[in-house]
Amino acid sequence: MGKVVRIGGAGGFLGDSSVAAPQLLASGMLDYMILDYLAEATMAPLGQLKQVRPEQGYARDFTEWVWKDNLHAFKEQGVRVVTNAGGVNPAACRARMEALAAEAGLSFKIAIVTGDDLIDRVPDFATAGVTEMFNDAPFPEPTKVWTANAYLGGGPIAAALAAGADVVITGRVVDSALTLGPLMHEFGWGADDHDRLSAGSLAGHVIECGAQATGGLFTDWEKVPDWAHIGYPIIECHADGDFIVTKPDGTGGLVSPAAVSEQILYEVGDPQAYALPDVVCDFSQLNVTAEGEGRVRVSNAKGYPPTGKLKTCVTFENGHRFIGIMPVVGRDAAKKAQAQADAVLTRVGEMLRGRNLPPLRDTRVELLGIEASYGAQANPALAATREVIARIGAEHEDADALGIMMREFDSPTTSMSVGSTGWFGARPTISPVSQVFSFLVDGSSVAATVSLGDETIAVANPAPATPFEEAMIVRPDAASKPAGDEDLVEVPLIEVAWARSGDKGNAFNVGVIARRPDFLPWIRAGLTEDAVQAFFAHEFEGASHPEVRRYDLPGMNAINLHCIQSLGGGQFASLRLDALAKGKGQQLLDMKVKVPRRLLG
Repeated sequence: MGKVVRIGGAGGFLGDSSVAAPQLLASGMLDYMILDYLAEATMAPLGQLKQVRPEQGYARDFTEWVWKDNLHAFKEQGVRVVTNAGGVNPAACRARMEALAAEAGLSFKIAIVTGDDLIDRVPDFATAGVTEMFNDAPFPEPTKVWTANAYLGGGPIAAALAAGADVVITGRVVDSALTLGPLMHEFGWGADDHDRLSAGSLAGHVIECGAQATGGLFTDWEKVPDWAHIGYPIIECHADGDFIVTKPDGTGGLVSPAAVSEQILYEVGDPQAYALPDVVCDFSQLNVTAEGEGRVRVSNAKGYPPTGKLKTCVTFENGHRFIGIMPVVGRDAAKKAQAQADAVLTRVGEMLRGRNLPPLRDTRVELLGIEASYGAQANPALAATREVIARIGAEHEDADALGIMMREFDSPTTSMSVGSTGWFGARPTISPVSQVFSFLVDGSSVAATVSLGDETIAVANPAPATPFEEAMIVRPDAASKPAGDEDLVEVPLIEVAWARSGDKGNAFNVGVIARRPDFLPWIRAGLTEDAVQAFFAHEFEGASHPEVRRYDLPGMNAINLHCIQSLGGGQFASLRLDALAKGKGQQLLDMKVKVPRRLLG
C-alpha cells in the first residue's frame, strides 16, 4: 500500500467541542491533528479584540482547552499539530503556548506562519480604487477597517514542517491548507502536481469542519447514532492523492458515502473551478465509495494550475445593529406579534425624526414558529399557531440612535399585545455591523514567512507559468434527458436525494446528491435554474442581479446549485435568521420533483 499519512480533524470553528482532540488522541491513530478556527465572520471580532488588547487576537479556545489539556499526549505520541488558531496574532498565540508548555515541564518546536496580514496596505488599496470582487462595491473607509488578510496556501506550512516544527500556527490560510501542507511535506508533492494538490485540498475540505464529515448535519439524521459521542474524522492519505475517511472505533456518528459526499459539496461554488492558492480543483468526476464498515474512499480529484492571485478579505465596521426577541403566546399570536413589532418600529422611527436623526437604515421582522425563513413555501396552517417569537432587527449608522430602539423595545409588555412575555431576560445589545470586502491581490506581492526558533524562512507564493483560465475546464456531459412517456409521480426531493447547504458570502450553495444514479436525470429535470430561483424567491429580496447557477458532478451523481446575491449581505452583514444558509438544503428537500413510478418502491 505504500506510505499512509493519518490526519485528524479536531475543530471546525471557533466554538467547536473540546472533546474532539482527546478523542482523536485516544485513538492512537494520528500523525497529525488539524484545527480550523477561522471564518470570515471570525476575523472581525479577533481584529477588534486585538485593537483593544494587543496581546490578544488569537483563538484562546485552542490555547486554553486543546493545547493546555492535551500537552502530554501530544508530546508522548509525537502527533504534530497544524492550526490557524493564530488568527490575527500568531506570535502571541505561540507565546501563550510556550508558557503553558513550560509550566508543564515540556517544550515544543512551534513555528508561526505570517505574511497574510495586509492591514498596513489598506490605505494603498483605498487609494488605488480597489473594488469588491463580487459586487463592485468601493473600498471601505480605511479608518473603519478591522482586518485585512490574504489567504495563504499549504507551502508555508510544508516549509515549517520540513524545518522540524512540532506545531505550526498560522494566521489566515485557506482552510484546506491545514491538511494540504502536511501532505505536501510528507509526499514531496511539487507545484505542478495539480491532481495530487487538488486531492490533498479536498482531503482538507472534508475534515476542516470536524464532525460534519462523520454524520454531523447529515440529511438522514435519524440514521446517525449517538450524537453525544460523535466521532471526529480521521483521513488516511496516500501518495497518489486517494484518501480514506474514517473515525475512531467505538464512537458515535456515521461514515458513509452519502455523508462524505454532502461534506464535499458544502460551501462550494463551481466544483470545477474551486480556486485555492496552490491549485484550482475539479471535483466533477470524484469517486466516493464504501470500503468496509465506517470507511469511505475518495478518489479521482483533478486539478488545474493556480491563478497566481490570492483572495484577500477585509472586515470593517458598517454601522450598528440591534436584534431583539419578543415572545408572544395565546390565540392569534402571529398577528399580534407582527402588529406589535410594526408598532415598535413606527414609534422608534417617529422618535428618531423628532430628534432630527436619520431613519433606521434597515429593519426586519421574522416570526419564529410560522416558518418565517421559508417565504412563500411556508405552511399557511402555521399562521394559527398560539406561540411565536418575534425576532426584530434594525440597523443604523449611529449606535446612539439604536439606543432609542433598545430603550423602547420592552415597552409593549404592558401597552400592546396581550400574551407578550420574556421581557425579564437580558436586554438585547447594540453591536457593530461587521461586513466583509473581498478582492484579489497578486500573489507575488504577498511575502509569506515561517518563523521557528532563530530561523526565518521566506516562502514564495505559487506563480504558475500558465495561470488558470476558465477555458481550461472540460465540462462533463449532462445526465441524459428523461423519457417523455413515463408514468410520473410527484414526490418531495428528500425521497430521491440528499442535500447540504452553506453560505459563500452573500450567496449560498445547495449540493444535491441522488440517492440512486437513475434518479439523477429526474432531479436535474426538476431542479432547473429557474425553478430553484422561484422556490427561493424570498432569499433574493433586494438583489440587483439574482442568479442561480447549476453545475454537474456526474462522478458523484450530484448537482450543485449556487444562488448568487441571496442572503441579504450574508453573515454578520445580514439581519436574516439563517444568514449562514444552514437550513436552505433542508428547505429545498421539500420541493416536489417528478420521477417515474417504476423507480419508487
